[in-house]
Amino acid sequence: MPHRVGGHAATPSTPREPWPAAPRAGAPFDPVAARLSTRGATMPDGVAARLNALTLADVIDVALGNNPQTRMSWAQSRSAAASYASSRGRWLPTLQADASGGPSRAISSNPARVPADRSTVTTTLSLQYLLFDFGARGGAMAAAREALFAADLTHNGTVQAVVLQSEGAYFGYQAARGLFDASRQSVATAQANLAAAERRHDVGLATIADVLQARTALAQSRLASQTAEGNLQAARAQLALALGMAANVPFDVVSDTGATPVAVLAENVDSLIVRAVRERPDVMAARASARQGAQQVRVAQSALLPSLTMGANRGQSYSNAPALDGTTFALTFGVSIPLFNGLSRESDVAAARENAAVSAARADQAQLNAAAQVWTSYWALQTSTQRVATAAELLASATRSEEVARGRYAEGVGSILDLLTAQSALADARAQAIQSRWTWYAALAQLARDAGVLGTHGEPNLTLTPGAPGKR
Repeated sequence: MPHRVGGHAATPSTPREPWPAAPRAGAPFDPVAARLSTRGATMPDGVAARLNALTLADVIDVALGNNPQTRMSWAQSRSAAASYASSRGRWLPTLQADASGGPSRAISSNPARVPADRSTVTTTLSLQYLLFDFGARGGAMAAAREALFAADLTHNGTVQAVVLQSEGAYFGYQAARGLFDASRQSVATAQANLAAAERRHDVGLATIADVLQARTALAQSRLASQTAEGNLQAARAQLALALGMAANVPFDVVSDTGATPVAVLAENVDSLIVRAVRERPDVMAARASARQGAQQVRVAQSALLPSLTMGANRGQSYSNAPALDGTTFALTFGVSIPLFNGLSRESDVAAARENAAVSAARADQAQLNAAAQVWTSYWALQTSTQRVATAAELLASATRSEEVARGRYAEGVGSILDLLTAQSALADARAQAIQSRWTWYAALAQLARDAGVLGTHGEPNLTLTPGAPGKR
């Protein structure tokens, strides 16, 4: 094993030390490789002009173009398409032209007829065609076709995964921003409480304990706001990651503080599981891979059987010796019969069968995984729907309670402790309402992805009916 590379250590000297990277290890991409690696990663038209006011559709559009996962799966599908085209070419004959020649010297008993020093050039045009091979070509082409289907379906699944990732990052950022805004509102309320407590204390209507409690509440609300701001910046970094952009690139999304439209899923979990097993890209890709494995068995079995070929060629020789000039034609038929090769082909068949069994089991596992994920995300959405309604009720009740406590304190018949307790409950209710709203959107997107129906613009493609959720 080499211990030096380019004059630098090839590996760390001990397990506990980092590798002192050689200068070329961090070199930039080769220009050609860089162009290939960014092929297809473009900013959609018009989006660059509104980077500070991105909508959800913009976020998804940018993410699909910039995320390396989609570019990788796209390249893999194009590679599979080229492999399928190559397999189809095996059904056509091969045509090859050859030319060879040069000076030579021969020892001849009749140098007068054929000179000893001669110069000869021979050109040959050969045609070869495989007439019959007991399914090797057909199996290879069918396997390549199924591999292409699997690659394309995997790309579709990758697109859905990127859409879900970008939606989740968008919803998380909106929730974090809503919580930060709510925390600043709590700070403003706490400042007003402290000012009111100090005024009441100055005129003898409140004790110093009221002022201290108001100051404590203000400090607590400021700490909560500072934490919310840190969470907001972390959520922004996750959104930048989903967009395929550096976290320090200036961008923002439009503010969305509207009410959540309470809607109930009209489809039951059984029908969603059926749709997932039938339409989900990764499940369909697993089934295509299983079919590919079956075709590979067919290819391996054909190696045990004869093959029949046909050939034709035409040759033309040119020489300074007229006796060596001439044209040749040939038509040949051949049969190749495998007799014995150490049982390696039989082992290849056995290996292909086991690989096919693995692919079939993997397809079964993909279907089971899809059913379990749909079941989980279905009930997560049901719970989120319930939480939206409950959080709305909690916010309405806490708002009313805070108004009453504030009025009583202003009239001098309520204590500062009652007011702070009511306002703390209101702040918690605001946070619950914000989180439940964006959690509902995220749960809806997760179910759409698990069912295999999440659209490329983020549309869930699920049947929803407006109205209050009922009991489960």
